[in-house]
Formats: sequence, C-alpha cells, structure tokens
Amino acid sequence: MRKTLVFLSTLFLCLQLTAQNTITINADHGKDIISRNIYGHFAEHLGRCIYDGFYVGEKNTTIPNKDGVRLDIIDALKKLKVPQLRWPGGCFADSYHWKDGIGPKDKRPGTTNIWWGGVPENNSFGTHDFLNMCELIGAEPYLAGNVGSGTVQELADWASYVNQKEGISSLSQLRAENGRKEPWKVKFWGIGNEAWGCGGNMQPEYYANIYKQYASFMKDVNGGPRLFRVASGANSGDYHWTEVLMRDIPRDLFDGIALHYYSVIDWNKKGSADNFSEKEYFTIMKRALAMNELVEKHIAIMDKYDPQKRIALVVDEWGGWYDSEPGKGTLYQQNTMRDAMIAGVTLNIFNNHCERVRMANLAQTVNVLQAVILTNKEKMILTPTYHVMEMYNVHQDATMLPLTVKSNNYVMDTTKLTAVSASASKDKNGTIHISLVNIDAAKSQDISLTLQGVAAKGITGRILSSSKITDHNTFEEPTKVKPQPFTGAKFSGDQLQVTLPPFSVVVLELK
Repeated sequence: MRKTLVFLSTLFLCLQLTAQNTITINADHGKDIISRNIYGHFAEHLGRCIYDGFYVGEKNTTIPNKDGVRLDIIDALKKLKVPQLRWPGGCFADSYHWKDGIGPKDKRPGTTNIWWGGVPENNSFGTHDFLNMCELIGAEPYLAGNVGSGTVQELADWASYVNQKEGISSLSQLRAENGRKEPWKVKFWGIGNEAWGCGGNMQPEYYANIYKQYASFMKDVNGGPRLFRVASGANSGDYHWTEVLMRDIPRDLFDGIALHYYSVIDWNKKGSADNFSEKEYFTIMKRALAMNELVEKHIAIMDKYDPQKRIALVVDEWGGWYDSEPGKGTLYQQNTMRDAMIAGVTLNIFNNHCERVRMANLAQTVNVLQAVILTNKEKMILTPTYHVMEMYNVHQDATMLPLTVKSNNYVMDTTKLTAVSASASKDKNGTIHISLVNIDAAKSQDISLTLQGVAAKGITGRILSSSKITDHNTFEEPTKVKPQPFTGAKFSGDQLQVTLPPFSVVVLELK
C-alpha cells in the first residue's frame, strides 16, 4: 500500500511538472471587432512629455523637426500605427484654458503647471500645434476638456473652434486668422478628467449632473463629425461610480465611460523602474492581471443599463508606475522587459473584451511613466513597450477570435498567477494573428494550440525576449531589446506546438 502511495505521489508530481498549457481558438466564431482605438496613447503637459519630448521648438535646435515637433518621433509613431492620441491631460486638462494656447506664440500668456512641479507653462504648444501633429502622425485627436476649473461655454467654444467651417462663426474666423482655414474635425472628447480626484474631488451623483450640463452644449456642428463624448469614469475598482453614471446619464448624452488603472507595487513606495527583485516583478504582474477582473466587473454594471453595448468602456489611462528617476523630469522612468509583460497581458485583456472595451490610452507616450519613446537631446530610443505595441498592431480592426486558455501557474510563496496569456484575431485578408505572453520569470511554457474552424498552411512569428527581466534599451545601447524572428512554433498533426521562453511576448501569423 505504501509503495502504491509513493508511486501515485511521484506520478502526480511528474504530471504537475510536465503539465501542458492548452489553448483552443474558435476561428469560425469571431464576430466582434478589435477597435484600433484600443491602441491609443496619451500626451500630457507633464515632465518632458511635451516640451523636450514631442516638441523641441522651431528655433534654437539642431534636432530635425516639423513646426517644432521631432521628425524621429513622428516617424516612430507612424510605424506604431497610433490610432488616437489624448491631450492635454490628465490632471493638467482641468486647469488648461485652450485660448491661452492659440495665436502668435510670443503673445500667448504664461501660466503655471499647478499639478506637475509648479513649473512655468508658456503655452507654446497649443491646440494648433497638437492637432497638426496628430495629422502628421496619422492619429485622431482625443481632447480632454476642462470641467474642473473651466466653464460650459469654454468647452463648447473649443469644439466650435476646431470643428466649424470657416465663415460659420467668429470662432471659425479666429481659427482661420490663426493659420488654419479647414476644420480638424475632432471627434473624441473627454468631459473632464478624474472628477473623483484632481478633476474636482466630486461625488459621482454631482459629477453626473455636471456632465449632463456640459454634454448638452457639446453639439455636433454643421459639416463636422458626430462627437464621441467620454464621461470621466472610475478610479480602478470604484464600481459605485460606474453604477451612478450609467444610471443617471441618458444614453444619448454619452458614448463612452472612462476607467483609470495603474499597475503599482505600493503608492507610497513604488520601487525602481529598472532595479527590482523577482518578488517586485511578481507583484506588478499580479496588479497587471487584475485588469481583467476590473474590466469584467465594470462591464457587468454597464451591461445592466446598456445591454446593447452602445456605450464604450474607455480605459484612457493604464500602465506601470514606478519611482521617478532623479534629474530626468517628472515621472520619468526607464522601461524594461517587465513593462513589455504589462503591455502584452493588458492588450490581450482588452482584445478579449473588445465588445465593450473599444478605446484605451497607454500612459504616456514620451518620457513619462510607461513611455514607448525616451529622448535625450538629439537621441531617441524605442522601449520594450513600443515593440510590444508594434507587434500587436496587427490586431487593429481585425475580428476577435474567441479562445480558451488552460495555463500552468507562475507561483511565488503561496500566490499563483496564470503564466500564459493570449488573444487572437483574423484580419480582412483572412490572416490569423495570435499573441502569446509567458510572464513566468524562470520557466519556459510549452503550449498545445488547437485552431478550430480553419486549416492553416503556413506560420511565421516574432518574439520579444531577453536574458534578464530588468533588461532595457539605453541611449548607449538602443537596440538591446528588440523583436526577433520566432522559430519556436511547429505543427504536429492538427495542433500547433509552441514553446515560450521565460518572460517573453510572441505574435504568430497563420495563413
């Protein structure tokens, strides 16, 4: 009897050690579209994101630029296929008065950035500068309106200024006098930002009433786009906030409700961006994977009031947040393979919930938080997060393919995390893309993948991986971490066998 128990225990242990991850993709059941707008970005007047980031000015610089905007950043973001870009904040938005940033630059009033360092704001980068930059990138602008310290008229006038045809009003005439005859046709508008916090410390019932007032005067203009109005939504797991807004705001007054969530170890001690332990990495991965529960619980509330799913869940701030690096600008942090893992699992979550999550914005694009680009004078580097988002842009506007994942656990102490994350889509040409992430810091993961409803003839892939989870690109070594061809996938009968190295991101293409 004892020998039998020992044998069974040994067998069970061996089965655990050789457990097979399995993924089943229903390639013939896809119906929901993964909106390109899930892959949006965020540019706030914060630290070195705008000034000494995007914008170096038209004068006194040797850095190639177009109207003061760096050409290398424009090229990089075009390759990234950035669909929409949020501006001017963030907290900064609710102290920003748009008329301060139009007209001759030497006549624009100077103000103070009360949220980020109390530094001078000369308003040399304003509405024209941002909207023209979006055109160069090929991104739609997403303007965050000032509700906290602004007025209803001010926000309504901003919409008229950027969207009305020349000659319709004094505002469109003013725009023409400032150098832009044709309207920009801005569709996306945020009605305030973090109204529960820096946007006014409001209660949800109060904000819902304020929102209705502002949204009522945000009218579509003749010849302009149908406005897509986004309400300032919940902070992480504040489900009551979502409940109140969905209950109290009429469906015809809003198109999206925002959600903000950051992966943080501890708000009081966030830890180093590039010098961290596996325990700290594990904690951040736990925080990042929690996005799935947040999204599902907010969606459940939205479904109760909006079963037709007309209102989008807009996760317009997300990413990893660590301690700032001294002397490099407010909220400047390095970007490592850990951030690539955050990006990979988060985008998989958004893809798999695309029926409701139809817009999102990584915070932030350049030199702030989980940036895709870092600059140092004339130098520019692309981060691991950039590479993940570039690899994943094949999912934009493709049909999401439902899948089920059975994964091994990534274990630390007594806590277990799902090691393997995945999402899949089929584009208009019938090509299938599968994005896979292994967050385990030490173990490879063998995956047996079944593709139902289609027979693939060929497979290619790319991988982002490195030797250490702390690895990152620097201005001295700008390509240490970059995508490489992936050869760890092969067909075995009617299944695809894939081996994912530790902490790696893979995107497969099947034809």
